[in-house]
Amino acid sequence: MRVSYHPDYYVELPPGHPFPMAKFPGLYEILTREAIIGRADVVRPVEADLDLLRLVHTEDYLWKLSTGNLTAAEERRLGIPWGQQLWRRSRLAVSGTVNAAIMALQDGIAGNLAGGTHHAYPDHGQGFCVLNDVAVCIRHLKELGRIRRALVIDLDVHQGNGTAAIFDRDPDVYTLSIHGEKNFPARKARSTWDVGLPCGTGDEGYLEILRRTLPGAMAESQADCVFYLAGVDPVAGDRYGRMSLTRKGLERRERFVLETVRMSGLPLVLLMSGGYAPSPAQTAELHAVAYRVAAEVFGSRGLRAVCV
Repeated sequence: MRVSYHPDYYVELPPGHPFPMAKFPGLYEILTREAIIGRADVVRPVEADLDLLRLVHTEDYLWKLSTGNLTAAEERRLGIPWGQQLWRRSRLAVSGTVNAAIMALQDGIAGNLAGGTHHAYPDHGQGFCVLNDVAVCIRHLKELGRIRRALVIDLDVHQGNGTAAIFDRDPDVYTLSIHGEKNFPARKARSTWDVGLPCGTGDEGYLEILRRTLPGAMAESQADCVFYLAGVDPVAGDRYGRMSLTRKGLERRERFVLETVRMSGLPLVLLMSGGYAPSPAQTAELHAVAYRVAAEVFGSRGLRAVCV
């Protein structure tokens, strides 16, 4: 299974900062140690250029990011202190998702060992999300004529408000979000299909909702490509999750999603999105579950997809 990864997905943050930046190299180490990915499977992205980012983001916001001219309020809303390394890291992650999507169209499945930054809007970032990699990627693939329609399956515990808002009036992009109703963001955007779950939802309740929604979304979307934001913050003990999935429940979730997409024959782009377990190492271990299941469901090299 091919993946996008760059060591500079990791940047130093101030001591005590809640974002688990070390989960990115941590996941890479797990997957290489377990031979789920090999050296030849890893494609290093280069920084996305401004023309690519302009497919979604405003000129003013990109200027602020490139020059460090975010206001104090904008930086607080972003949740991560601005720096040139962060700006570079964010552009690498966008390119990583574009690479993963192109590889998925070729192989049937591919991943970005980052990405899923679904809270980023065209003119601002929030919730640790600087640029909206999925939105940029979908618009880029459509511009190239590689896809006509896309399905975004967002199972991060926080609604993907930025992605939902960007594609609110786009009939070619179907956004499914299963999230915590009483969780960030306080004001939800409108996805194509939103399912808000109560705090404390456990395995059976969560999986029942997933079984009732995902097949319908797959059918209704008429998509050419699927983007799966496999956030692990619904797992019990997550700093921000307020849900009660067990690790076994997470594995069942991943298996259901991956098998459903596999049976559809659609290419799948696997993205990390959020996760805030007690340590970055534990968070990386939870993210590895999706890749272990993907290796079983799709095979180690993926399955060739019929591409448009």
